[in-house]
Amino acid sequence: MSSPLSPPSASASPGDSSSGPAAARGRETTWLAAVAGLAAVLAGFGLAELVAGLIAPGASPVLVVGALLIDLAPAWAKELVISLFGTADKVALVVFIALVAAALAALAGILEYRRPPFGRYVIVAAGLVALAAALTRAGASPFDAVPPVLAMLVAALVLSMLTRRLQTSRAPAEAAAAASVDAGRPASVTPAAASRAALDRRKFLAYTGVSAGVGVLAALGGQLLTAGSRAADAARALFTLPAPTVPGAAIPAGASFAVDGLTPIITPNAEFYRIDTALSVPRVDPSTWTLKISGMVENEVEIDFAELLALPLEESTTTLACVSNYVGGDLIGNAVWLGYPIRELLARAKPRADADMVLSRSQDGWTASTPIEALTDDRNSILAVGMNGDPLPLEHGYPVRMVVPGLYGYVSATKWVTELVVTRFDQETAYWSTRGWSEKGPVKLSSRVDVPRENATVDAGTVTVAGVAWSQHVGISAVDVQVDDGDWNPATLADAISVDTWRQWRWDWDAPSGSHTIRVRATDAEGLVQTSKLADVAPDGATGLHEISVSVS
Repeated sequence: MSSPLSPPSASASPGDSSSGPAAARGRETTWLAAVAGLAAVLAGFGLAELVAGLIAPGASPVLVVGALLIDLAPAWAKELVISLFGTADKVALVVFIALVAAALAALAGILEYRRPPFGRYVIVAAGLVALAAALTRAGASPFDAVPPVLAMLVAALVLSMLTRRLQTSRAPAEAAAAASVDAGRPASVTPAAASRAALDRRKFLAYTGVSAGVGVLAALGGQLLTAGSRAADAARALFTLPAPTVPGAAIPAGASFAVDGLTPIITPNAEFYRIDTALSVPRVDPSTWTLKISGMVENEVEIDFAELLALPLEESTTTLACVSNYVGGDLIGNAVWLGYPIRELLARAKPRADADMVLSRSQDGWTASTPIEALTDDRNSILAVGMNGDPLPLEHGYPVRMVVPGLYGYVSATKWVTELVVTRFDQETAYWSTRGWSEKGPVKLSSRVDVPRENATVDAGTVTVAGVAWSQHVGISAVDVQVDDGDWNPATLADAISVDTWRQWRWDWDAPSGSHTIRVRATDAEGLVQTSKLADVAPDGATGLHEISVSVS
């Protein structure tokens, strides 16, 4: 009986596949088969991207599959992704799709080498998923079927060709290995067979490299074609915002505290949060954009971009918040918007008295269900064309989006908006209301500590604690700060811009040495005190008090 450290028994078969040259060849062949699968899928994907750029820019296989995953994801999955990746959720999704595609490609290569045609079956199954995703997206046309079908066919054909080349290159060695097992002697390959095998192996590697290279170049070409066809980019670059007919309220000089690390009262466009379902930012040519108001109205209304710009535009400062914003989170921002009041267009349409909801629709098919009173009362609900003095950024809805104070974005802040359907909640449902979220979604009273940062170390003595608080369309009347489990201390509020914006606050703390917990709560203009009860973001927004831990040295 040998110990685990003993060398292999001399009685082991020369052709034993568990070790030695045969096992090494097997592992190498497996890797080469996997590479063949990757090259085949890359070739198919690249050519599909090129064709999509030529005839169907919205039908990129990665984008349509990503959009399908977003649509099918349950609320808990959406929240998990946002909590892990924040506004980088779309990058994370693309990386995830690429990794899954690479794994399936490698599996297809191995299966096609060992058990043909099962590798091609994997390719076809993945292609059918992409085809279904392309044809079921909003605004799909028959042309959208071409890229996924092309990807499927090219990948299957290239996979078959490459695995046959690999089999040809491995045949002499495998035949010799089989003969060695039968004869009980080491495998040997004749010089001529070895030369042919080496040539076939070089051909396999060359074909594999060419296939992958063509795929990469074609994909780059598709991206260039798509970029070159984006009229929206060029139009936005040349667009100059008209001056507001009704200027917004001036931002008071006392609306902002000079505290390092405190969130600015106006969020720069580049830093404004972005959460939506559009994996690829829609490019809407303003020369073809129209907005239609229909449904339960006496008069259907339709306007184009030039007509919208000719109306008396109003400027307003409004804070927007995402329902996925956890307690203390940063999925909230405040901007100066330029646009036209939605209530004025609805007045033209004359909604029926029994209508209670407006279903807004984005260019990419996304929908939101907004209570009609939020669009017809005195709040500054607008069709926005400008943001902080610039045309809307593409990712924030250019050329036109909705801005509605007091409601979470999932029921109001439709980007790339093209349609308003006046209806009822008992007759229509919107994108997120069919996925477990509440129908109406008013923004909840909340507050946040920005300074000091979580787990910061500060010097003993006077420490400035500061942050923001919000209760859109109601306003903030007070903010209090608690250290550990002590008394609540009133903070100083910056001047309010309006009831539709957040307010900065600050409190000077005489900090003793040690570890401490700082907690904040806000009171709104109606006397409601922020609740300490913890609630998740689903189905209608998080609640609880934000707290941070700090060390005082």
